[in-house]
Amino acid sequence: MSSAICLVGMLLFAITGITLNHAASIESSAVVTNEERVLPAALLPTLEKGAGEAPVPAAVAQWLEGELDISMKGRKPEWNDDDLYVALPRPGGDAWVSVDRASGDVTFEDTDRGWIAYFNDLHKGRDTGTAWSWFLDIFAVACIIFSLTGFLLLQLHAKKRRSTWPIVGAGVIIPMFLLIFLMH
Repeated sequence: MSSAICLVGMLLFAITGITLNHAASIESSAVVTNEERVLPAALLPTLEKGAGEAPVPAAVAQWLEGELDISMKGRKPEWNDDDLYVALPRPGGDAWVSVDRASGDVTFEDTDRGWIAYFNDLHKGRDTGTAWSWFLDIFAVACIIFSLTGFLLLQLHAKKRRSTWPIVGAGVIIPMFLLIFLMH
């Protein structure tokens, strides 16, 4: 049962392990989109009080979401004297929005690095949120259970298969040899 739970996750993890290991060999080109807008004058006064870790004012966040098709939920802005800056990282890409506090000029940049980058970021749990983090942890526990039950099955069948323990030993020795002698 544990192997059935782990099947798709292990496949994705193995495939993205290969793509991460050969990232320099896989050509990709990021698609960068830039957009410029002007915040309505009625919303400019709401930016005057922003400082420190204050959230983006609700009316400004709603306007940005509607204009730029982004989500401001849970985003922590950076305030300075000149502008409001919000980083919008996500798996497989990145984005940011900046609002000039004096003029209301809005600059938005979105970078999409493609599907391979998306799955690689899922593999690493990068910018994926709490739900995916929980999934990775539960999947890791399921893999541990899968491995331990597999080890118990090895013990049960080892008497009939002489090669069992030498192969298990090779599974320990080969990575150790590579780590100790062949890594720089």
